[in-house]
Amino acid sequence: MSGVDRISLRAAALALDDCGRDKPDTKQDVFADLGSPVSPLRLRPSAAATPSSSSSSAGSAKSPALCIAAAGVPRGGGRGSHSGELVAEGNPPRPPGHRRSGSGPLIFSGGSSSAGSGGGCGGGSTASSPLTNALPTGNICPSGRVASAAAAPPRRTRPDVLGSGTGHYGHGSIMRGGGGGMAPARSSIDASPYHSNFSRSPASYPAPQGSNGSLQEVTRAGNEWYKKGHYGEALRHYDQAVTLCPDSVACRSNRAAALTELGRLTEALRECEEAIRRDPANGRAHARLAALCLRFGMVERARKHFMLAGQANQTDPVELQRLQEMERHLGRCIDARKIRDWKSALKEADAAIASGADSSQLLLALRSEALLRLNKLEEADSTITSMLKLDNASLSSMSTKLSGMIPDSYVHVVQAQVNMAFGRFDAAVTMAEKARVVDPGSAEVGRIINNIRLVAQARAQGNDLFKAGKFAEASIAYGEGLKYEPSNPVLYCNRAACWSKLGRWAKTVEDCNEALKVQPGYMKALLRRAASYAKLERWADCVRDYEVLRKELPGDTEVAESLFHAQVALKTARGEEVANMKFGGEVETVTSIEQLQDAIHSPGVSVIYFMATMNQQCAQITPSVDSLCSECPSVNFLKVNVDECPMVARAENVRIVPTFKIYKDGARVKEMICPNLHNLRYSVRHYAVSSS
Repeated sequence: MSGVDRISLRAAALALDDCGRDKPDTKQDVFADLGSPVSPLRLRPSAAATPSSSSSSAGSAKSPALCIAAAGVPRGGGRGSHSGELVAEGNPPRPPGHRRSGSGPLIFSGGSSSAGSGGGCGGGSTASSPLTNALPTGNICPSGRVASAAAAPPRRTRPDVLGSGTGHYGHGSIMRGGGGGMAPARSSIDASPYHSNFSRSPASYPAPQGSNGSLQEVTRAGNEWYKKGHYGEALRHYDQAVTLCPDSVACRSNRAAALTELGRLTEALRECEEAIRRDPANGRAHARLAALCLRFGMVERARKHFMLAGQANQTDPVELQRLQEMERHLGRCIDARKIRDWKSALKEADAAIASGADSSQLLLALRSEALLRLNKLEEADSTITSMLKLDNASLSSMSTKLSGMIPDSYVHVVQAQVNMAFGRFDAAVTMAEKARVVDPGSAEVGRIINNIRLVAQARAQGNDLFKAGKFAEASIAYGEGLKYEPSNPVLYCNRAACWSKLGRWAKTVEDCNEALKVQPGYMKALLRRAASYAKLERWADCVRDYEVLRKELPGDTEVAESLFHAQVALKTARGEEVANMKFGGEVETVTSIEQLQDAIHSPGVSVIYFMATMNQQCAQITPSVDSLCSECPSVNFLKVNVDECPMVARAENVRIVPTFKIYKDGARVKEMICPNLHNLRYSVRHYAVSSS
């Protein structure tokens, strides 16, 4: 055996021994176009020289990395980091004919080769190849380091490109321990789907049913869809990749990234857990799992996996900062809750959510409870609704306790309390029962579920008595429920209904006030109070409540009529003229100047609409005027057709239609020429309210 062959065999043996730690050649990655769709490949400064491959002359042993490339496997999967990413080589290809002497770094000549060459798993380079097409032999050092070149020629920077496979490789220097080379590039997607510890060639995995490509093709297609933001398509390809290579951490990491973008966070979390189970030292999987735990608000788990990711140099400083901020705000929120400082609790919960825990059921429950205690029931309910739309993840791994309740149980308790506030008593009992199942040993949960049951029973008993016409007994039953839930607006409003049936209007107003104090937008309580004010002849208060109801219920004619009669009664009590006031009706047509003057000088608000039959803008706005007349029955609406009554138009100095003039108690307060509907509606309602 020649000296050259002995060196070649030794180099190949060392390379096989180091397979999975070092990339043995400096030629560009075979599948570099499978790079991360998010981040470019980043270089790591080499310690001395870039490790290069060792391929022999004809008949010599082949480098494992080149064998993998020939089998269709990206060489980036053989790194000791197990990240499954593609990496770039430290030495870019050289111009054709470039040569060196001594034992410096290998340089790819880029020249043409004879048949069967190219560094693949096929035949090696032929002995008759021209010297200018072969790379010089490097020195193999026992220490694993390559001796420095005596005099390296000047290098020209050139962009990384795929190796063409036409260059002849000489006997390169093999470095043990990875003294040089590239660091794994960080990205959201692992480009190479192969794990370095595979005992089975990835090319031998069968294609999944319906798959038309090899693993690298499927991965490449998935990455392209991911880069374009089509995460569903990307996930479909990554699913195929996992089927092809179920032991690949990189394939599972890619799938987790696509699931995260699709909002399927729990599935992404499970995929990361599976990746870590298969490779507990994989820093990328730990980093991704930590980020998901952060979004779920799982502080302890996030910190644990960030630490494990840091051991593999995969920790993102930004994510660590977000973890620290979230942990600080969560602690402050829980402390504020203990002292019932609900404003601070709400502020800190919002800050923790903003710091990254946007899918945390615990934080949304804390937010909802704070809003409930601040009598912002609608916001509390909408927060619970948002929480229920989240991708669910168990909170059992969290050690935090709130008033002795574990997080899972606490979330159910808050849902029960919000349901109680809105009168959804059956749903409240169901949620309380779930809390008991999750946390059967909690005394606090036991106390809460007992109160909820007693309140629900009192409400049911009161309803039965009310339906039976036993209003006094019903009021007592509702009062019993208020002993256990003293701020429940539904029980107050129900008891107010009992007082109104008994003719105790002052008591009705008192209970309605309590209900509205807790829930300001409670329409039923507002209706009962307005009616009670009318019975008590407190007309100013009555008009004020009905005006609020009119805005909230614009299509309710009963409310509109009640408002009108309350306004008439108020004007009468003030001694004002009400003879010409009328409720509702259609827009009145004016045919004479006298009719117009009578309308203008009548008490209240009058709106005069000057229009023309053939005018397009008038044709568009007329239906809205009719609708506005129905919405504001206390306002007098009149219309003047300028074509039929030109004298009336001239008397009012109207030259452009449509024109609106608003009069209040005989005085003109506003004139609008060609207004839009929004401004017209606002002005009419404004003067209608101010006339009350």
